Amino acid sequence: MPTNSKNLKNKALKVLSEEGLVSLARRTKNYLKKKHESAPSDSRALKDILFINGCSIPQCERYRVDHQIEQLEAFGLSCDKVDYSLLTLDHLKFYRGFVFYRCPILPVIKDFIKLAKENNKTVFYDIDDLVFDLKNTSKLDVVKAMNEKDRAIYDDGVTRMRETLKLCEYGITTTSRLQNEMEKLLGEGKVYINRNVASEAMLKHSLAAIDSVTRRDKRIILGYFSGSMTHNADFDLITPALKVLFEKYDHLYLKVAGELHLPDALQPFEQRILSTPFVDWTELPKVIRSVDINLAPLEPSTHNESKSENKWTEAALVKVPTVASRVGAFVEAVEDGKTGLLCDNTPDAWVEALSRLIEDADLRATIASNAFAAVEKSLTTSSGRGVADFIRSRLHPSLAFVLPSTNVSGGIMVAEKHAAILKQHGYDVTLLNAEPNETNVNSEGCELNVVSALRPVFAHFDTLVATMWLTLEFVQKYPFATSRKYLVQNYEPGFYSLTAPERCPASATYARVAGVDYLTVSQWCKSWLEEKYGIEDVKLAPNGINADLFRPRPRNFSKRKIRILVEGNSASDYKNTDESFRVIDKLDLSKFEVHYLSQGEGPKKFYHVDHSHIKVPFAEVHKIYESCDILLKSSRLESFSYPPLEMMATGGYCVVAPNDGNIEYLNDGDNCLLYEPGNLDDAVAKIMKIVKDKDLRARLDIGADITVHNRNWRRLEDEILKAYR
Repeated sequence: MPTNSKNLKNKALKVLSEEGLVSLARRTKNYLKKKHESAPSDSRALKDILFINGCSIPQCERYRVDHQIEQLEAFGLSCDKVDYSLLTLDHLKFYRGFVFYRCPILPVIKDFIKLAKENNKTVFYDIDDLVFDLKNTSKLDVVKAMNEKDRAIYDDGVTRMRETLKLCEYGITTTSRLQNEMEKLLGEGKVYINRNVASEAMLKHSLAAIDSVTRRDKRIILGYFSGSMTHNADFDLITPALKVLFEKYDHLYLKVAGELHLPDALQPFEQRILSTPFVDWTELPKVIRSVDINLAPLEPSTHNESKSENKWTEAALVKVPTVASRVGAFVEAVEDGKTGLLCDNTPDAWVEALSRLIEDADLRATIASNAFAAVEKSLTTSSGRGVADFIRSRLHPSLAFVLPSTNVSGGIMVAEKHAAILKQHGYDVTLLNAEPNETNVNSEGCELNVVSALRPVFAHFDTLVATMWLTLEFVQKYPFATSRKYLVQNYEPGFYSLTAPERCPASATYARVAGVDYLTVSQWCKSWLEEKYGIEDVKLAPNGINADLFRPRPRNFSKRKIRILVEGNSASDYKNTDESFRVIDKLDLSKFEVHYLSQGEGPKKFYHVDHSHIKVPFAEVHKIYESCDILLKSSRLESFSYPPLEMMATGGYCVVAPNDGNIEYLNDGDNCLLYEPGNLDDAVAKIMKIVKDKDLRARLDIGADITVHNRNWRRLEDEILKAYR
């Protein structure tokens, strides 16, 4: 979170309190524009994929983390990486999917994967070696040679990598053999082969090496680039063949990278064996380019069959032909006789293959050119469509709501409820908050991820949803969304005075905005969107109520004062709370106790209020309704008025001024009593009728029960999901 987030939050809350939500949204819009123009480069961004690196070997990290990031970004997925030791649960907020590379299990990783799944974020495991199977690693000479303490540490790492792998949903690897072994743990079809590829930088350094390294002598130099020859079983495979070739060709030389410890059989040819030290990967292309033929012997074993064909790839990039063992990935990657030569592991086979290349310069050039073309076509980071499609297709459908604030209001709560329903049905849901606050919100038991829209945002969303008119501009301009929707919950121009400059731009957001689908919460909104603005095919996502939270409680009208509840922000003219309190003034207040509930401003001085409930957390609001008997509601403008439904659900009674929005579910004499707007005496009469008429209350109870039953969120979930599809 930005370092000044606390100050920004306090300022936002001050504006909200003093000037209202509309003013906050307008100020936020201006702030967002300035913020994005000067966002700090080190700000954490909202992106698609996070790679978690668990390997300390630089070459491995480069190939399996950096190169794959380059592949994915070339095909439209934004990425970051972090070392597994620095992973925190907070990273869950900012990515849609996670790739664990060679990560051993840790408590934080176990918790992380569990929470990722709960939040419909996909978890992959990437590995490029068979080091998650103790049966395999126990056969390795290097492991057998370890002392007891080191062996225990090594085996523990293998076991813990296997545990992380088993917790993940999908796998990514380099070879068919590894794919088969991983699918034994993850399931058939859940592991994708993404071979090691060359990065743009590798290609650049390789092309530079081709241009800069030339030889005009008559020597033929073989190259072996696997480090120390001590106890090197792979090199031992070709030692007999090399002895024959040294004896056959006087101009034959061998260059070995790393330490040089000659086998006895090659001691007579010591003067023709060249040594080159280990070099940085940026210099390696020049070293490989300095030889004529690249050697890639590989001893057959389960472990070696899991290894990648990197030796062939790196030589191909500098147009040097490779002779490799007919083992594992070489068989899969090399087209024998065209892009390289494959050998059985016998001295005769190696002598024959190498002799062909030693004696035929044209064949060397042809194979080298073919290999270069094959790698350039299929094994650079520009060939990442396959892995990008695999990852993208396994991500959960993603959806983000853009909110002006996460502070409690009817419209915000409905958007959050929609988000909760979508999450519970498998969507990866994010609330993009126009404020700095990133505290997750809880919508009736469902925790929702909140990320500030003040951050850089590069994540791809299948659906991006505007929730109030000032958030539509962000949704329109955001480039990484497949579909865009506008959740219309009220006629927002009506929030302003007739001369307010906001009325026209608010109205314009309903006028067939290109590329935006409209959905709304009430039949009234649907009607004016279609009839006044000509919007076709407006989807309806009807409002509902949590019947588990708002439960009925019997009312007693004989043993105490009747408790009247007035709900609405006194600062909002369209809420018309002034009229409610003018009705209150006409009652015999010795028989009534007046409660006032507002999520905005408190009561005005002339209001007669016995108990005020200001800015009550939503989880506590039902208690206010349960404690009161009759709701008096006088709003002039509502798209869908929640307070009467909430009062009905708790077993109370409603006296309401009808408007275009609330008559969708309010039926006079059936589930409520409606009074003529502005007719204070009519409102008083309706209140007294409820107080005195027990049979009326019984009839209203039946109608209210039916209404609440039909408006239960559980019954509406399918309609809401359909509206977002």
